[in-house]
Amino acid sequence: MPDASLDPPTVPSVGAARTTRRAPYDVLVVGAGFAGSIMAEQAASRGLRVLVIDRRPHIAGNAYDELDEHGVLVHRYGPHIFHTNAPSVSGYLSRFTDWLPYEHRVLAQVGEQLVPVPINRTTINRLYGLELDADEQVQAYLSSVAEPRARMESSEDAVVGKVGRDLYERLFRGYTRKQWALDPSQLDASVCARIPVRTNTDDRYFTDSFQFMPRDGYTAMFARMLDHRLIETRVGVGFDEVAERVRYRLLVWTGPIDAYFGHELGVLPYRSLTFRTETRPVPEGGYLQPVGQVNYPSEDVPYTRVTEFRHLTGQREARMSTVAYEFPCAEGDPYYPVPRPENRELYKRYERLAAGERDVVFVGRLARYQYLNMDQVTAQALLAAREAFNPEPVPGRRARLAPAPALPAGARPDSLEERIADAA
Repeated sequence: MPDASLDPPTVPSVGAARTTRRAPYDVLVVGAGFAGSIMAEQAASRGLRVLVIDRRPHIAGNAYDELDEHGVLVHRYGPHIFHTNAPSVSGYLSRFTDWLPYEHRVLAQVGEQLVPVPINRTTINRLYGLELDADEQVQAYLSSVAEPRARMESSEDAVVGKVGRDLYERLFRGYTRKQWALDPSQLDASVCARIPVRTNTDDRYFTDSFQFMPRDGYTAMFARMLDHRLIETRVGVGFDEVAERVRYRLLVWTGPIDAYFGHELGVLPYRSLTFRTETRPVPEGGYLQPVGQVNYPSEDVPYTRVTEFRHLTGQREARMSTVAYEFPCAEGDPYYPVPRPENRELYKRYERLAAGERDVVFVGRLARYQYLNMDQVTAQALLAAREAFNPEPVPGRRARLAPAPALPAGARPDSLEERIADAA
């Protein structure tokens, strides 16, 4: 680990120049996604000097979006749909963006039919040619086909126990096998148990009270979050490039926890994704798909879902529309922790190692080996920042980092190059 001393480095004098520089960074944040950017903003708002680095050539992490060559705003790492029931989360992010209302809807291709996902009354009526028109009728039907399980140990148990074997085979098994390269019988029950089953005709994918998309996109929201005179952001820079060259008092680590420890206990497995995009002309106001996302549960189709971004971003006037085909894979950037007991136990061992790192804060989905929605990461980061940067002791915890002396009004801290030069 780098020297965490607070003493400013001494450098040779240059002419009549001073012989010392200002103190080093207070906080080094590794990762410019949700967790890292929020931690950086919260640190800077408390008067701390922050360096944010990211190995990718951009900010915003997996939420990164940009205009493609056709002028369509595209989510480069798959669709990111913001939703939350937490006013504190939406209130915080609203400081950095205006919003567009958007309620996500998903259809699944089953044979020749498109049916709503999650399962609702319409799904059942279309697949089985029924005319159920009341919640009680749907519940009675599901109860008649469900196969109750004494113990919910696997995702197969969780689904078959609620909706029966046929719906499981048509909508869940193939999709899950493609997504995880494991049969649902080999996956923890929590993977599929979190997918709701509805008896009404509500076809929204989420039912949260706050369902909006950033008006100008996620990247613009992150750019505003990091636009602070005490924050310096560098992309295309890995931790190994600065670890021994930049001095800081506290490290915020949002990367994979096993990578921080050099995988010394073993590698935590993830599923990754690759994408194939296509852009085609559409009539003004038209779309290529009836909804933003169409799922393909059949194992005869190599991809899991197709997203049409204009549904999400509100670019209704565009004459071109871009879709992304999503292919799960084993290699590549880490997206989804694989939820199996042995992986959770390995993470717990890394967590015990992390507890011994006095001046490191581990935050975010990769650092905690958790599948988290964007609002959950936001809430976690805000809590971690409150604990890490509070100059007053929190009951049961010590104060980690008090603010550094304020810079003169209008001044910015020295750049990364200047600080590295100072330490050389």
